[in-house]
Amino acid sequence: MSNRTASEVPASTPDLAEEFLDRTSPLGRVRGVLHRHPAISPGIVLVIAVIVFGSLNDRFLEPSNLSLVTQQVAVVGTLALAQTLIILTAGIDLSVGAVMVLSSMVIAQTTVNNGLPPLAGLGLGLAVGLASGAANGFLVTRLKLPPFIVTLGSLNVFLALTLLYSGGTTVRGGDMPSQLTLTGETFALGGVNITVGVVMMLVLYVAVALILHGTAWGRHVYAVGDDPEAARLAGIRVGKVLTSVYLASGAILAVAAWIQIGRSNAASPNIGVDLNLDSITAVVIGGTSLFGGRGAVWGTLLGALIVGVFRNGLSLAGLDVLWQTFAVGVLIIAAVSVDQWIRKARK
Repeated sequence: MSNRTASEVPASTPDLAEEFLDRTSPLGRVRGVLHRHPAISPGIVLVIAVIVFGSLNDRFLEPSNLSLVTQQVAVVGTLALAQTLIILTAGIDLSVGAVMVLSSMVIAQTTVNNGLPPLAGLGLGLAVGLASGAANGFLVTRLKLPPFIVTLGSLNVFLALTLLYSGGTTVRGGDMPSQLTLTGETFALGGVNITVGVVMMLVLYVAVALILHGTAWGRHVYAVGDDPEAARLAGIRVGKVLTSVYLASGAILAVAAWIQIGRSNAASPNIGVDLNLDSITAVVIGGTSLFGGRGAVWGTLLGALIVGVFRNGLSLAGLDVLWQTFAVGVLIIAAVSVDQWIRKARK
């Protein structure tokens, strides 16, 4: 006969029973599926949004309007891809818009004002993106500062550097070599005009998705975001992984700068600096957890499309820009609430 008394029964037994019942209930099974496949929920939201806005306004589904939505998503989607890498490691980057603008001004001014070849200007823009990522990564990994504080500070630093470097002037697309505005050129696909920038964004998504899910580096990124201490004990060099993530993010932001130049047919110190909120919104709505370790880039792409669809649909409905921003804020709160609920599911 066992000598164990009732007091020796693990205190977690009721919790385990409750968890088992939750996992076997219909709602619990749904939560488990959403945990394993984070892109499902944004996909459902996108379909519903398209149906609703399409029924409210006939112009919404017209090819010309869909062309506008896809072109707008090109920039936000690229910024959101860079943001996804950071958030997967349980960080956040408030400086993505500022880095993109600084890179775009360097690309434009070095080619127009300094006479450098377009390829050299793009190379310097890439260098700016990498240097910005390296600076943020150094402060996070070496000085152990919180990513939120680091990037909040670097946001202001990069904005100031942009204004100092550019003198607050805009470089027009007509003054630039055609290679720099190439990303704004369009071609027809099923009646919808797609820009080269949209194609570049999709290529980046495919590349990052393959790297995250098909390489050891990608697995390390998820491991660091899920539990950095456990990753360290497993032999993963957490500091190097985080630094490489910030560098990769900076490189993507340089590409976003090129796409932005083509999208607006100009390089301006005032275009795109306020896209940080939209990039974070796209990532969170796309199912990537703000606590790190869970998410997929395809969910982020769906999230960027949702942001674009909402802004465009609400604009067609005649809502003021302030109410559009209000709607995006509600989306963020709803997405974080759903994420908290999904996180209760066991992996």
